[in-house]
Order: sequence, then C-alpha cells, then structure tokens
Amino acid sequence: MIEVTGLGGKVFYVNPHQIEYIEANPDTTLVMISGKRLIVREDYECIFNRIVEYRRLIGAFKNEE
Repeated sequence: MIEVTGLGGKVFYVNPHQIEYIEANPDTTLVMISGKRLIVREDYECIFNRIVEYRRLIGAFKNEE
C-alpha cells in the first residue's frame, strides 16, 4: 500500500495494483480499476516514486528484469 493525502488533509492508503492510470488536471487524480476517482495532494512524480518504492519493497521488479 502507498500513502496518499486527500485534498481535505486526510491520509489514507491505496493499493497501487488497483490504480489504472493517473491524471494531472491540475489536481492529481488516481483512477482506480473500479472506476473510482481519488483526488490527492501529491503530484504525479511523488505518486510514481512511491509506487516504484513499494514494488521494490515487495520484490516485484525481480520478475520484470
């Protein structure tokens, strides 16, 4: 799970495997596989880095190299 912050300041955790894509218009919006949209304070680069770090932590890159 990765930590994100909603626009209201509430911190919550998202399963990055459930993110279909990310929009930046101008707020960062995580569009989930379910179709749900989550608007967060973090920018795209921050979310991207958190996903990469999470995947390293669980060893996901071993199968992708």
